[in-house]
Amino acid sequence: MANVHVLLVDDHDIVRDGIRSLLEDEIGFNILVEAANGLEALEACQNYDIDLIIMDISMPKMDGIEATEKITTEFPDLKILALTMMDEDQHIRKMIEAGASGYILKSSDKEEFLEAITAILDGRHYFSHDAAQSVMMDLVKGTGQDSHDPANLTERQIEVLELIAKEYTNQEIANELYISIRTVDAHRRNLLQKTGAKNTAGLVTYAIKHNLITLE
Repeated sequence: MANVHVLLVDDHDIVRDGIRSLLEDEIGFNILVEAANGLEALEACQNYDIDLIIMDISMPKMDGIEATEKITTEFPDLKILALTMMDEDQHIRKMIEAGASGYILKSSDKEEFLEAITAILDGRHYFSHDAAQSVMMDLVKGTGQDSHDPANLTERQIEVLELIAKEYTNQEIANELYISIRTVDAHRRNLLQKTGAKNTAGLVTYAIKHNLITLE
């Protein structure tokens, strides 16, 4: 792989330090510049020859969605990978609509992170398996469909919801779906937020009401 000039954009030093450490171990990557918000990212693109941007979403002054839209308008050949804690359809959609080529969660492992980077540098799109991949592929193809439930739950979130309803523990859900416990925790928080439920019982009630799960 030719030397790839990378711009890291995140408002937390510790996150940028972690990503820098990870990529510096990989041949072919050069962390050319860093930014703590969207405004700094836009300025960096105007002053440096950048190939890849790793972009956070929630930042002060200018968030990642607005920054991505401005950068891709001015620099259409730049590749942007959204890296965030937020597993929410609305944020995924907005980032892709703004021009990002990929979207993965900060809970993803090194292997998936590098896989995502390789994919978008090759001109493909990449969406984390924990970030509503099927929904996003429909969006890219222009064939998105309305969700069958009011909360717009992703397929993975419905899988987690069904296991919660079957009284699986977080560890058991992680084992069943081959994901980390931290990812299960994130899905549970997102389910509570999206459905408006206050607890596990509320989640199960929502799922049954909208015919999202089958209890055996």
